[in-house]
Amino acid sequence: MSSEKKIKVLVVGCGNMGASHAAAYHELDGFEICGLVSRGASKVLLNEKLGAGYALFNDYEAALESTKPDAVCISTYPDTHEAFAIKAMEQGCHVFIEKPLADSMEAAQRVADAAKKYNRKLLVGYILRYHPSWKRFIELSQDLGKPLVMRMNLNQQSQGAKWMVHRNLMKSLSPIVDCGVHYIDVMCQMTGSKPVQVTAIGARLTEDIPEGNYNYGQLQIRFEDGSVGWYESGWGPMISETAFFVKDVIGPKGAVSILAKEAGGAGKSDLIDAHTKTESIKVHHAALDGQGQFSKQDEWIDLSDEPDHQELCTREQRHFLRAILEDLDLSGPTQDALNSLNVAFASDESVRTGAVVKIK
Repeated sequence: MSSEKKIKVLVVGCGNMGASHAAAYHELDGFEICGLVSRGASKVLLNEKLGAGYALFNDYEAALESTKPDAVCISTYPDTHEAFAIKAMEQGCHVFIEKPLADSMEAAQRVADAAKKYNRKLLVGYILRYHPSWKRFIELSQDLGKPLVMRMNLNQQSQGAKWMVHRNLMKSLSPIVDCGVHYIDVMCQMTGSKPVQVTAIGARLTEDIPEGNYNYGQLQIRFEDGSVGWYESGWGPMISETAFFVKDVIGPKGAVSILAKEAGGAGKSDLIDAHTKTESIKVHHAALDGQGQFSKQDEWIDLSDEPDHQELCTREQRHFLRAILEDLDLSGPTQDALNSLNVAFASDESVRTGAVVKIK
């Protein structure tokens, strides 16, 4: 496809992530938005925010038929992902889809298979993969030796509109599936090893969510190389903001930690921008001298390229554009998305059954 031809993209879902992706398409030269789709008023508000006159649709299939896009951006609730993505690819569209890829492993695999069948690009929204500081965090972890101990969480004390979004998400998924896929993906990159088993606990702290789901969860993963990791995620008005932002990896040679002094402050746990902030990385060296004292001082790496949430979305969409124009092979990242989702769903199973779940 010639780089002179703009990619017509249909934006489906105009909430937080959909709006950010739409803003990226609006600014990037290679894309042209051909329509905004949502069931409610969010598409109208987004159109006003962009200062644009994009075509607005309530119905996804009608929008597909009317606009005939080259690509579709899906940022709707996960229980719609499979049907929307496969329909788009059947119509010849490339697909950018927010994580998690789908609301079951079977559905996620069907989406990945459709991309292969129709020879369409499928990019899953793992936003941390585009963050230079998170890339550095992963690189530094690989100098620590093996096994690794990885400690991560993202708890969100939410109210008002944010709590409404969380409640809607929990109609189909738990917090450790929706958010955990990011950090499971990071752990897999850090170890370069296969997850072999997972255990998890969870608690339903409110009757505002469906029976059988939980709004606080914590998972523990064991890897083939002996590495271990945990991830914790809680959503809701009752969630504590004490130690809600932990991003830490420990190995035989020391430790590397993301310290977001500003983003990690009280009252910031439900801010989208705070979820990707790093601000600085602390590197601790374990080596001791002849007197048993640390032989090297801790290092602080201050990060100059610190994109905000919108800039990360723009970088992500720039990569999607490249994948389409340059025919990049996305099968590897798609398999990574399937692998991290598989671990997340195994964690859900462990919460429900109380059992250790082997990763297939």
